[in-house]
Amino acid sequence: MEEGAPDSTSKTTAAAAPASTPTTVGGMADSTFKSIGDVLMLLPTSTVIVYEVLNPIVTSAGSCSVANKAVTAVLVALCAFSCAFSAFTDSYIGADGKVRYGIVTPRGLLPFNAGDDPDAAQIDFSKYRLRLADFAHALFSVIVFAAVALLADANTVACFYPRLIEQQKELVTALPVVIGALASGFFVVFPSTRHGIGYPPMKPAATALAAQ
Repeated sequence: MEEGAPDSTSKTTAAAAPASTPTTVGGMADSTFKSIGDVLMLLPTSTVIVYEVLNPIVTSAGSCSVANKAVTAVLVALCAFSCAFSAFTDSYIGADGKVRYGIVTPRGLLPFNAGDDPDAAQIDFSKYRLRLADFAHALFSVIVFAAVALLADANTVACFYPRLIEQQKELVTALPVVIGALASGFFVVFPSTRHGIGYPPMKPAATALAAQ
């Protein structure tokens, strides 16, 4: 009877070991989806929404013809341009409480609708002037969008390079983690203070405090 005890214990231990595998896989999946969300937060929200809505349509859910490939390429190019352009925009809150956007220049912010703001002449737009970090943010935004759109999107992969479909799971798991780590390090070194098109606008309270 005593000789049978170790066998029973071994069976119990062996049966308990695989039970931890689903938990580990689930944890990795949660980490992957969280990383995807963290990466997308670095991009203009409006651009991401437009791409996510139009992508299944222009790619025909991955079943692409030559025309689908051409239209998808145009969509990716336009969204990438939007990500870069947004890095060169900023916003301010006028005396009327409305958020107003403009493009940054070497001399400062050039509002799109300055004529509608009666107090625009009293605002110092030079503090919004173009900086070297803006070019870095624009380049990094395009890289992030290209990586997510061209490698982590199943429809785009099936449209342009269907042979990678079998590797899609590995790419979705690894790519967001790598990009998330690089993005975090980049924005620690070059933090962005812009509130451009597609990004959350500056809150009135924050503007008031900055003016004091």
